[in-house]
Amino acid sequence: MIKLFVGLGNPGPEYEATRHNAGFWWVDALAGELKLSLVPEKAYHGRMARATLHGHTFWLLQPQTFMNVSGRSVAALARFYKIAPEEILVAHDELDIVPGQAKLKFGGSHAGHNGLRDIHAQLGTGDYWRLRLGIGHPGVKSEVVDWVLRKPAPEQRTAIEDCIARTLKAFPALMAGEMEKATLLVHTSKPPRARPPRPEGV
Repeated sequence: MIKLFVGLGNPGPEYEATRHNAGFWWVDALAGELKLSLVPEKAYHGRMARATLHGHTFWLLQPQTFMNVSGRSVAALARFYKIAPEEILVAHDELDIVPGQAKLKFGGSHAGHNGLRDIHAQLGTGDYWRLRLGIGHPGVKSEVVDWVLRKPAPEQRTAIEDCIARTLKAFPALMAGEMEKATLLVHTSKPPRARPPRPEGV
């Protein structure tokens, strides 16, 4: 069961629409769906919302520390509320996935992502869930830094937003700890189409 939903990004208006903030976009969309407001919490170095659903308390968090020290915020909240690493989901931008697709993954390396690298270090483990939101790759490693800190093309932004809306459908399964079901929902690139009604008498 996921108790802490973290979205990674960089604070400040100049970063708001950049690819590196896809995790922020996801948590913002989730907060919108749940009618929650994220408020600054100095103790956790971030913007936070806390709510209870079906008797289960959970938290939304956007670290406001800048990406490469995101772990400070995540670890502070997790320690205070005694949330185990496996009860944490981190939504973040992913270079190795095309815009419009996402992957749910447990554990593994940080694969060079600075936000994940710091979360690994601060939690002392990589055993937490990641929601990898595809932003695509510039094709050349030397251009990656510039790529993640730039705004996606309008059609890419639309694809990412559509993907965010779709992956939010996994939220009830994530809350219930039904991780296989959540994974299926996240990895389906298009929602299943409703079957057309059968004509009468057939």
